[in-house]
Amino acid sequence: MAQKQEVGGDVASTSLRAAPVPRRKWLKSAAAVVATGAGLAANRTSRASESLAVPPWMRAPGDPVLSHPYGVPSHFEASVVRRGPPAPPAFPGAGFSLTPLQDLFGIITPTGLVFERHHAGIPDIDPKEHRLAIHGMVDRPRLYTMDDIVRFPSVSRIHFLECSGNTGWEWSGATVQSVQQTHGLLSCCEWTGVPLAVLLEEAGLQLGGKWLLAEGADGAAMARSIPLEKAMDDAFVAYAQNGERLRPEHGYPLRLLLPGYEGNTNIKWLRRIKVGKEPFMTREETSKYTDLQADGMARQFTFVMEAKSVITFPAPDHHLAGPGFYEIRGLAWSGRGAIRCVDVSTDGGQTWQPAQLQEPVLAKALTRFRLPWVWSGAPMVLQSRATDETGYVQPSLLRLLDARGSHSYYHNNAIQSWGVDVQGEIRNVHV
Repeated sequence: MAQKQEVGGDVASTSLRAAPVPRRKWLKSAAAVVATGAGLAANRTSRASESLAVPPWMRAPGDPVLSHPYGVPSHFEASVVRRGPPAPPAFPGAGFSLTPLQDLFGIITPTGLVFERHHAGIPDIDPKEHRLAIHGMVDRPRLYTMDDIVRFPSVSRIHFLECSGNTGWEWSGATVQSVQQTHGLLSCCEWTGVPLAVLLEEAGLQLGGKWLLAEGADGAAMARSIPLEKAMDDAFVAYAQNGERLRPEHGYPLRLLLPGYEGNTNIKWLRRIKVGKEPFMTREETSKYTDLQADGMARQFTFVMEAKSVITFPAPDHHLAGPGFYEIRGLAWSGRGAIRCVDVSTDGGQTWQPAQLQEPVLAKALTRFRLPWVWSGAPMVLQSRATDETGYVQPSLLRLLDARGSHSYYHNNAIQSWGVDVQGEIRNVHV
């Protein structure tokens, strides 16, 4: 079935949807999986007597209740942490950290592992002193305290958040050898707050207002222009994340949430919203966060994060112990809506197989996919390709370069390739 594929604003018709896997092929794969499982079971049985020995931690009581008033992970998981960029930040307070996608399960990112991006450090804001102003082209300007905000009826939604610079290093070649480094400016959380439309309606929007200026209370006074249409659709101001109040690095006590939009527009430490007729042309949407094209022109206000996916296992963070059964796993997401399907290739894009989507499949949220795979031990190139509910198909890097040139940095949603060699080593490769 032909699908719509959009790359950098171009629309082309292409027949990229993989045909259903024949029943005989599935049965053959299943037989291989059963044989592999039988071998593993035999190995486990031979070690059963060793595993039945009473370990030290069964011989005495463990730590008492409330050893940690705020729970912490096991010390055996100490390597599962956010990591910074390869180079130090250019300015004091600026910088970012990356989510260890290769070590996570499900679609919710633990709060302590959600990526960070700051332009002037993390402000220490007293929620009792914080205010949110709504002004400009409104009939009734408002100044809300945090107590005022939490009194409004709330919503809780699960959405991904992705920096538009995610995978930006990959424009010119395979540069880093980790899912965390290539795709780690990405997280997905449950957010709780108040629909922005409710606050704007209370303020009384005036005719002619088309844009909002959202400004944060950090040292950079981070500010972006937001279309009023988005504000009245699914935007909300969030004060909680994953069931608890926002943490300082994520915007405490209040942030803007624009589902599906590039991370920079989701203003943290939100202090004011101004309604106006036109975009406010802030620093972050003129000199920054634009997409330079091959002809020297730049795309501006490219808000939506297009359909994208990445295989998180096997990936460069892992090593395959030998030929046999593995489950290919990964993540897919789209700022346009829900993921409709994900296809996986083990031969560098020559053939594709449909992966299984793991529930829940939510709009503008991470979606898990999986595919049974028996590795023969031969060299392979693993890829995944997402299609969202609008019919948009994740493009190859070649198509993206043809459409936008090689000078871009933001909005790289190209298909990612992992090369597997005969030793089971996995590398970031471009094909």
